[in-house]
Amino acid sequence: MSPPHSPNQNHLLAALPTAAFDRLSAHLELVPMPLGEILYEPGGQLRHAYFPTTAIVSLHYVMESGGSAETAGVGNEGVVGISLFMGGGTTPSSAVVQAAGHAYRLESRLLMQEFNRADMMQRLLLRYTQALMTQMTQTAACYRHHSIEQQLCRWLLLTLDRSLSNELIMTHELVASMLGVRREGISEAAGQLQRAGFISYRRGHITVLERAGLETRACECYAVVKKELDRLLSDVRYRQNIVTAVR
Repeated sequence: MSPPHSPNQNHLLAALPTAAFDRLSAHLELVPMPLGEILYEPGGQLRHAYFPTTAIVSLHYVMESGGSAETAGVGNEGVVGISLFMGGGTTPSSAVVQAAGHAYRLESRLLMQEFNRADMMQRLLLRYTQALMTQMTQTAACYRHHSIEQQLCRWLLLTLDRSLSNELIMTHELVASMLGVRREGISEAAGQLQRAGFISYRRGHITVLERAGLETRACECYAVVKKELDRLLSDVRYRQNIVTAVR
């Protein structure tokens, strides 16, 4: 059985001091996030922040031609909607649910009220934003300098870190869209990983069989992103150690 839903499944919410959490808890709305749901589109006004618990959200940049590529992913380690507290209010990218699940939604005005207290919430959000910026810049470099197989390994590992299972519900078309490459390139790279015994693939499902194998095939980008997130949040103390069950 799945564990009961709790805001503490999100690492940022779990790290809030009791007083700050109590101010927000009554306003956190649990929302289902089905695969493919668009949370916001380029230029749209952001009205809510989303704190994923079991869902994974992909941040995309969409070109005039209609082509797109993922700039970053957000899971239970973070929040979707950093433009709210960074002063922009809108963003040129879109946010699409990559893996179905749930998140806690918070109205933008309530997020800003807590952020403007200049307390722990502000510190957490700014640190997370730095980690997200690292992920975005590293992803851009990865697209330019690394092979499709290396990019696929990086993407699978980051997705696995945010998942509760080693089985990912993904089609080759979806992964190709995320990485901004042709489907044939993903099929070839996935075939190589399957022949190596690192993953198994059946229509719409990718199961990671040997994580260590993916790590040997991935470029340095995965380790850079993970190390920076761990560094920025390494001294965060989680409220009553409640996060231990989901880390």
